[in-house]
Amino acid sequence: GVDGALRRVGFPYGRERPTAALSGGEQQRLALAGALALRPGLLLLDEPTANLDPAGADLVRRAVAGALDADTTLILVEHRVAEALPLVDRVVVLEPAGGVRADGPPEEVFAAHGAALAAEGVWVPGHPVATRPAAGAPGGLLLTADRLGLPPRLAPTDLAVRAGEALAVRGPNGAGKSTLALLLGGLLRPGAGRVCASAELAGPDHRTPPHRWRAPALARRIGSVFQDPEHQFVTSTVFDELALGPRRTGQPETAVRETVAGLLDRLRLARLAAANPYTLSGGEARRLSVATALATAPRLLICDEPTFGQDRRTWRELVDLFADLRDAGHGVVTVTHDPDFVAALADRTVTLERS
Repeated sequence: GVDGALRRVGFPYGRERPTAALSGGEQQRLALAGALALRPGLLLLDEPTANLDPAGADLVRRAVAGALDADTTLILVEHRVAEALPLVDRVVVLEPAGGVRADGPPEEVFAAHGAALAAEGVWVPGHPVATRPAAGAPGGLLLTADRLGLPPRLAPTDLAVRAGEALAVRGPNGAGKSTLALLLGGLLRPGAGRVCASAELAGPDHRTPPHRWRAPALARRIGSVFQDPEHQFVTSTVFDELALGPRRTGQPETAVRETVAGLLDRLRLARLAAANPYTLSGGEARRLSVATALATAPRLLICDEPTFGQDRRTWRELVDLFADLRDAGHGVVTVTHDPDFVAALADRTVTLERS
């Protein structure tokens, strides 16, 4: 029944919890519990563990395994297949332009095609990713948080963000990581404590907290990438979405078009310039949200789950993009459950606990 399904996925609340009060990972567990409660004959899951902490992801995989029997078929859409392999006995690899590249038992597919698939951007077990350590020591302070909180979503937190540093924020679902990202980005007013910007980041506004800056000044200094990409889209084309920030900050149109063209190319979005942002795939929408945050060339970038929905190639390109920004003296803060991303990029890690 419903209560049993909630327990199997590790949902931490009862039936009466408002869905608007749930974190992204908690919403994902709730959605899966709703599917499991129906005891379906066909279970179709699209990246069911993408926004979950490691313990939650393991619990969800065990819940899915427990729901499978001789009469149940599982179709699992997944970029990161290594952890999901115990759940499946067949792997189908699709071609980018349509059609099937490979189909068969996992060990046969990866033995025959593994190296080629990895080279083409597919996550293949046993093919580790390279790291990008910092080119130099961190620079001066950009932002500090002093006993920062927003009860009950975020317990009091202290941290500092420096120029030329990539900081990873980790922790279980519901610990307040996304709330922390919004507070650091000047998009929420703290309920406790304070956020302070340095003169290096804010110039004459350094005595004013970021949430009180005017919007153009905030966009020039801090770029934010939300957990849900569609929450930050406000125009009808990918091009206009990327042009919005530079135009609002007063850049001339020739510079705007040059900036947009560079980002479209770097984030593999050029063929989608005229597309509506709401028609993009999850991975494309994520790359667009990163590009919009970069369009105003902010000194500090704050990203919530930036690698969600990426294949191996676009994941690598995002790592290199963030590493290039860090090495050019920008600060990069990422909220993430992706251990490969942390290992490849992070110079320092802050772990939040549930309050």
